[in-house]
Amino acid sequence: MNATDLPTMCAALGDPTRWDILTQLGTGAKSASALARLLPVSRQAIGKHLDVLREAGLVVPERRGREVVYVAVGARLGALARELDRIGRSWEARLLRIKELAERPDPDGSSRR
Repeated sequence: MNATDLPTMCAALGDPTRWDILTQLGTGAKSASALARLLPVSRQAIGKHLDVLREAGLVVPERRGREVVYVAVGARLGALARELDRIGRSWEARLLRIKELAERPDPDGSSRR
């Protein structure tokens, strides 16, 4: 994953409909028509949302006979989850350091609280 992937993936997931599509694909591959039956969105809108998810590398189309189904890209989603976890741990460490500094007594012996 390169530096531009994370914002692109997060932007793609920032839309509630695309999040719902990805959640549905988490249970298995589905066609755009099947997704439209499951979600309160038109088939055309599903197609546009799938294009955004595909461009972000989060889903891939697979031809199965005459039908095209979409599959979530687990490796990309896993990489995104690991990167977000890394960022979260970094912020937690920073906040802990700020807390420790704020609670350290002043040199004159008084507390900063």
